[in-house]
Amino acid sequence: MTGRSSQTAVLALHYQNDVLHPQGKIRVGLSVDSPQRASVIAAAQVLLQNARARAIPVVHVRIAFRPDYADLLTNAPIFRSVASLGAVCEGSWGAEFYETLSPQQNDPREFIVKHTRVNAFYGSQLEEVLRVIGARQLIIAGVSTHSVVESTVRHAVDMGYEVVVNADACAAGNPDAHAASLDSMRLIAEVCGAKTTLQHLDATAA
Repeated sequence: MTGRSSQTAVLALHYQNDVLHPQGKIRVGLSVDSPQRASVIAAAQVLLQNARARAIPVVHVRIAFRPDYADLLTNAPIFRSVASLGAVCEGSWGAEFYETLSPQQNDPREFIVKHTRVNAFYGSQLEEVLRVIGARQLIIAGVSTHSVVESTVRHAVDMGYEVVVNADACAAGNPDAHAASLDSMRLIAEVCGAKTTLQHLDATAA
């Protein structure tokens, strides 16, 4: 626990090897030769660094399945693709967090939540963790924009959270899908870049 109620928490979604690394198996968020990769990773690093410097809780959300995929529902193309690729198996390199975006071990302000659907809230402990840390505003970023990010943002807004999306730390394999998703989320959340996100973090820490 953080020891005090926090108005804001950062949700870092799917910053995992199979999603971010050039040798990763999932290409919904970034293509193998994507020019966005370095900038997205750098933006995510800055987001985490700024949150930590201001003692703001960070919830790292990962997706992972049993090696036999017995816990994977194949009712959607994206999940059938995960199984066919052999991606994000629990215990594998691909399911681990990307090295420079990993949670800080033994930090009481950092949490890890695992889920198995598109929406990070569904069937996970995310809501419980946010209640424990007293979050009311969520700063959300991750990969991919039009999948886990948008699905999680919409659920969070329906739950009553004020949501800020750090667009610089999001990506999609298709740039048009990324842009369309950001435009769609502007109806329900504040979509901004790193500079405005930092202002939100400063306001919380003040």
